[in-house]
Amino acid sequence: MTFMPQSQNTVDPVKLEKLAEVAVKVGLQLQKGQDLVITAPVVALPLVRLITKHAYQAGAGLVSAFYSDEETTLARFQYGSDESFDRASDWLYEGMAKAYANGAARLAVAGDNPMLLSEQDAGKVGRANRATSTAYKPALEKISNFDINWNIVSYPNPSWAKVVFPDDPEPIAIAKLAKAIFAASRVDVSDPVAAWAEHNANLAKRSAWLNGERFASLHFKGPGTDLTVGLADGHEWHGGASTAKNGITCNPNIPTEEVFTTPHALRVEGHVSSTKPLSHQGTLIDNIQVRFEGGRIVEAKATRGEEVLNKVLDTDEGARRLGEVALVPHSSPISASGILFYNTLFDENASCHIALGQCYSKCFLNGATLSQEQIEAQGGNSSLIHIDWMIGSDKVDIDGITPDGSRVPVMRQGEWA
Repeated sequence: MTFMPQSQNTVDPVKLEKLAEVAVKVGLQLQKGQDLVITAPVVALPLVRLITKHAYQAGAGLVSAFYSDEETTLARFQYGSDESFDRASDWLYEGMAKAYANGAARLAVAGDNPMLLSEQDAGKVGRANRATSTAYKPALEKISNFDINWNIVSYPNPSWAKVVFPDDPEPIAIAKLAKAIFAASRVDVSDPVAAWAEHNANLAKRSAWLNGERFASLHFKGPGTDLTVGLADGHEWHGGASTAKNGITCNPNIPTEEVFTTPHALRVEGHVSSTKPLSHQGTLIDNIQVRFEGGRIVEAKATRGEEVLNKVLDTDEGARRLGEVALVPHSSPISASGILFYNTLFDENASCHIALGQCYSKCFLNGATLSQEQIEAQGGNSSLIHIDWMIGSDKVDIDGITPDGSRVPVMRQGEWA
């Protein structure tokens, strides 16, 4: 019997092919002879097959795919021994880190059910997340430090589609989510590669303006938010395409609408409220409210998922500090769609956001030449985690504060000023 994912008949095959092509040619710019490591939910097999085809057509060395499955994940939480939740498959992550060290590219296909673990024991979820974060750190460092070209795209997993469109029959929900993914990923046009070139140029202009201003900090003001985010010494703004240390220019996130940089880990003050739910490894965390002192979260609340949030914050010392701040206009296509995706890859591109945990060394002037000690001395944060959550809306204003204390409007009511 041939395995046939349920969503295959409701997903436009032409646009799915274009998404695979964009993932390889724009997302990765995969090079001849370069190996590729893919991770994906098993239901995304149709997309993985197309990505693999385009990768080999581009001259890939060896393509290796690793799959996850929701039912087997749930089986662990339902039947696994208690001690198993303090372990992770280190051998797998060590192998990935070795592959990246040897020059392999990385591609992740997102699309997991954001509610998968919502009914499971929060303590076990937190322990499992911590074990995975610890095991994954050597591989994550290769990614977050932009040692390699990497990319994330998404597939309309049926269980994810039903969370986003709960009132629709499953085939219609899948079709709607697929259409939204294709539009946000710019593959619903005749020439997606050209569309991405134009979009990257526009994001580069925003980054160049911010880099020219050399702000010392950003001040966010809105309902439930009065937050000053100090920026790291020698920070650099990026958006869209980025050149990795291996010399390959890639688009790490598809879709993307953000320009982002590194905050100073010790210079964040005030309080901030989330404007969209955070879906984190199968748990939904909603209405987050945190307070920072000296760059560190000293108080954290959420109306849903608070226990998981606090376990995430206790992952390590760096988990309570910021590793990224990103600016996205409220009028971005993803925000304008009116869809809450319950998926950070999409929802972060509908809203300004901050990230807990690990910073990107890429977001420093001459970042490729800096040691970890130099990055930390300039304010870069270090952690096992990197978790984005949304703090922007059409009610949030942002000022850039210069080193002499003067203020420059950056955003007003969620739009570029």
